[in-house]
Amino acid sequence: MTTSYVLAEYVALALIRGLPRPDVLAFSEEVLFDQTLEIIWVNRQQHLQAVELLRQRPDKTYSLCDAVSFLLMRERRINDALTTDKHFVQEGFARLLEP
Repeated sequence: MTTSYVLAEYVALALIRGLPRPDVLAFSEEVLFDQTLEIIWVNRQQHLQAVELLRQRPDKTYSLCDAVSFLLMRERRINDALTTDKHFVQEGFARLLEP
């Protein structure tokens, strides 16, 4: 499972890090058509809930993308995150990748 926000963040980060644009877009397209991967398209309500979570955590440096992921993972009872991001650990999730 991933979200439309994670996919958008991937494109931005990959391009900033200098990956070739055609490769980044090819991978993005491959993910979109991968039948084994569920993509959740973030709606207005989910976005607003994530903004509220950020308001409740003024001491954290979570991104909006992180907050959306936290909410959807809790909603779906998903505990493991395929990430190196320490913010997931701070929110009580298991980080599957080491930084």
